[in-house]
Amino acid sequence: MTASEKLKGISRRDLLRLTKQFGITSTLVAAGGLTGTVTLTRLAEAANSTYEKRFKTPAKHTWKFGAAGFNERNLLIERAGCLEFVRDIEERSDGAIRIEFIGSNQMCGQLDCVKKTQQGITDVFSASTQNSAGGAPYLNVLDYAYMFPSRASQYYFFYHPGSEKVLREPLRKRHGLQFLFTHCELRGIQLGLKWKDKPLVKSVKDLAGTKNRVTGTQLGRIAMELMELNPTPIAWEETLDGLKQGLIDGAETWAAAVAYANMSPVVSQCVNLGFFCGTEHTAMNASKFDELSGDLQDDVMESAYLTQVQIQAANEAALVKTVGFSDPQLPDTLFAKNGVRVAMLDDAARHEAEQMCSPEFKPEPWTKWRERLNDWSGGMDTYKYIYDIAREIPQDTKPENVEPRRWWKG
Repeated sequence: MTASEKLKGISRRDLLRLTKQFGITSTLVAAGGLTGTVTLTRLAEAANSTYEKRFKTPAKHTWKFGAAGFNERNLLIERAGCLEFVRDIEERSDGAIRIEFIGSNQMCGQLDCVKKTQQGITDVFSASTQNSAGGAPYLNVLDYAYMFPSRASQYYFFYHPGSEKVLREPLRKRHGLQFLFTHCELRGIQLGLKWKDKPLVKSVKDLAGTKNRVTGTQLGRIAMELMELNPTPIAWEETLDGLKQGLIDGAETWAAAVAYANMSPVVSQCVNLGFFCGTEHTAMNASKFDELSGDLQDDVMESAYLTQVQIQAANEAALVKTVGFSDPQLPDTLFAKNGVRVAMLDDAARHEAEQMCSPEFKPEPWTKWRERLNDWSGGMDTYKYIYDIAREIPQDTKPENVEPRRWWKG
């Protein structure tokens, strides 16, 4: 069941009325926990129950969660885990931690959520690591081209104790952020309507000379330049109009992002280059984490772990059943309904692109950033370290079959 089908009985006006009565977070958490088609009556009852449960005891810590453009509807398309985390940490801490979830770009957007959390305006945020790299440049460490061969290798890395050493610890020390959990996809090129009647892309060379939107990541731009994809910085919120008006040929992003942002009507081909991370992560202000008692810190980590496990299962299912990121596609998915063709690319085509742009085959263009990130990490070879972890599992491992681990326990 798609997000629109699940909530088809609820209008925006009805949702606004419920949020005024029970609060935004109680209403959204209640909506996220319901299954099947949600009626106004069912949602009102659930929101009331959730509200009473959340406020039965005084909170010791109240946090603001700035969730960029996410809301109760699109979190059923891209399963980023935001509401699941809120629900679990509030229950796990018996109300000692209470979180006010503020999405739909009301508190912050993709580019500034990270900065507002660093400044203490928000306490927790969700946005892509690539867009967040502007305020936390060490996040570029995830963006070496073709460092991750699959979504399975991404999940494996984020569960791996090595992610603490090469990602989470330097992020805390350098940028004051506690990395909690993330959704995992790999980025490709999403072509606009001018490609609707063109043959399905089979090689990155078919895209040579096209003009494509790029995020805030510096490393992603290196890869795109090497593949002659002309990276063009455009804010995420302006990308849909850029595709619609033909100002750009395509956008560098991932499949579920196209679907949740309502870009499917203006995208004709989803080209699965898979050339670097598409990671919609959630992190928090590290000083807020540090001020918690030891038992509440344990609660936060356990809730982050549970959310990571939930994302792993839910987003893999949503990619096929909701988004339509498969070949063949299921008929009622967003991609199928909007005529978005998926160009999966075979192994030879992926390897061709890898040879054009990855540090493994083209080390020189990466040298400056690689040395910078290595220095920030405390002297590790960040690319090699992550590259090796990502290949500890067989290449054909299914993402849903990666074994979860509590990364902070070694």
